[in-house]
Amino acid sequence: MDEDFDIPAAADMNDDLDFPDETVALKVGEEKEIGNQGLKKKLLKEGEGWVTPENGDEVEVHYTGTLLDGTQFDSSRDRGTPFKFTLGQGQVIKGWDLGIKTMKKSEKALFTIPPDLAYGESGSPPTIPPSATLQFDVELLSWTSVKDICKDGGIFKKILTEGQKWENPKDLDEVLVNFEAKLEDGTLVAKADGVEFTVGDGYFCPALAKAVKTMKLGEKALLTVKPQYGFGEKGKPASSNEGAVPPNASLDITLELVSWKTVSEVTPDKKVIKKILKEGEGYEKPNDGTVVKVKLVGKLGDGKIFLKKGYGDGEEPFEFKTDEEQVIDGLDKAVATMKKGEKALLTIAPEYAFGSSESKQELAVVPPNSTVYYEVELVAFDKEKESWDMNNQEKIEAAGKKKEEGNVLFKAGKFARASKRYEKAVKFIEHDSSFSEEEKKQAKALKVACNLNDAACKLKLKLYKEAEKLCTKVLELESSNVKALYRRAQAYIQLADLDLAEVDIKKALEIDPNNRDVKLEYKTLKEKVKEYNKKDAKFYGNMFAKMNK
Repeated sequence: MDEDFDIPAAADMNDDLDFPDETVALKVGEEKEIGNQGLKKKLLKEGEGWVTPENGDEVEVHYTGTLLDGTQFDSSRDRGTPFKFTLGQGQVIKGWDLGIKTMKKSEKALFTIPPDLAYGESGSPPTIPPSATLQFDVELLSWTSVKDICKDGGIFKKILTEGQKWENPKDLDEVLVNFEAKLEDGTLVAKADGVEFTVGDGYFCPALAKAVKTMKLGEKALLTVKPQYGFGEKGKPASSNEGAVPPNASLDITLELVSWKTVSEVTPDKKVIKKILKEGEGYEKPNDGTVVKVKLVGKLGDGKIFLKKGYGDGEEPFEFKTDEEQVIDGLDKAVATMKKGEKALLTIAPEYAFGSSESKQELAVVPPNSTVYYEVELVAFDKEKESWDMNNQEKIEAAGKKKEEGNVLFKAGKFARASKRYEKAVKFIEHDSSFSEEEKKQAKALKVACNLNDAACKLKLKLYKEAEKLCTKVLELESSNVKALYRRAQAYIQLADLDLAEVDIKKALEIDPNNRDVKLEYKTLKEKVKEYNKKDAKFYGNMFAKMNK
């Protein structure tokens, strides 16, 4: 458009626009209405891919504008210069903002724009008559993505170089960046290459951490930063290698995400942390019972090495079986999150390492209550066979084996690990539609035994709701199972569901009147009921006394 015209927004076009979010699907030559305001789009040439620009993006187009009678009033093509503007910011007429966001790269379309989405009743004399419907033949040449990162106008990010893959750094990750910060007048404030920092800790100013969490590997972006994400009302004095930032100054920052190391919390309590030094292959990871081969170096906080395996001349990698207590718990849990070929640095708190006792290791003594550090490389692993790789008989045999392992662990007082074995056993045989009648009979017996044993584990671990659910599963298979009724009653008592507990106990005694354990539990229940009745009487007595006063 010529410099006097520039398809400006009409006088009342700064209102919030009701833009459609979906791309209008059209075939070449087909015309459809966009939204419900009378705007029409006819596809002249199919675009590339499926991505369309969004509000805030800087778009570049060629266009020709005509009245309905064919009179041309403007054309960027005639001038030989594409027209650029920011989408959705009211810089052009509403019909353009509304229509161009439905286009793909290289797409050509004819938009028929009613007066309400163009120049209204007044028109734009002398070129556009009053209440004129306009037509624009538009080609979307390209666009540059510009994102309002914080949704408050504080940081706008314009992508200069697209990144790779799809992942973004998280708060715990360590990123490596290049950046250059300038004031709005172009004065250089800071410039650095190869800066490494933890995202959550931030660097230079708050904008860097906010922006880097939206970036992909190798991405380069220009940030327009308002004072609240820069140095605020106080600004920043000059230092030996950085210039001063005046109070309430905006910044232009060029930021490149060179690489990052993924850091994750292996345990929910954040006491085992894994930092990936080298990415692994594929997607498979060890499961419980997997034989793994690793190279590892164990260090204390002062850097002293207390263990080194798999690094000597001709020395084979260190081998152990996961979830068998053959190594410290933190190492066991962390290796289960690794892929083949992955190299990681582990930080393991005492609770998941050697605890409060001194531990003599291969090369040094680990003092009590030590946080330890392992550099681990997962060389190879041999996973236990998964259920989908087994035939029916193998599934039943595997379930039986896991049940026996669970029994051994239960007797040793290792209830959490025993519970995992029982759960694994049930998973092998939970889908039995292809089983023969005999196999279904065997599977049912195993399900009953494993769920009952697992319920006993949950009771020991004070996971009463989970125990109740497991017993209910058993009763769905065997409605008169006394052990299931007894253990569910135990769970109900702990959950203060005393009426339900009484129902289960009475039913169990109807089936087995001489069961000593059930009788003792009934006695416990009665004592609980008395205790609750006393509490209720005291509560209501106090309440009525206060009312009388």
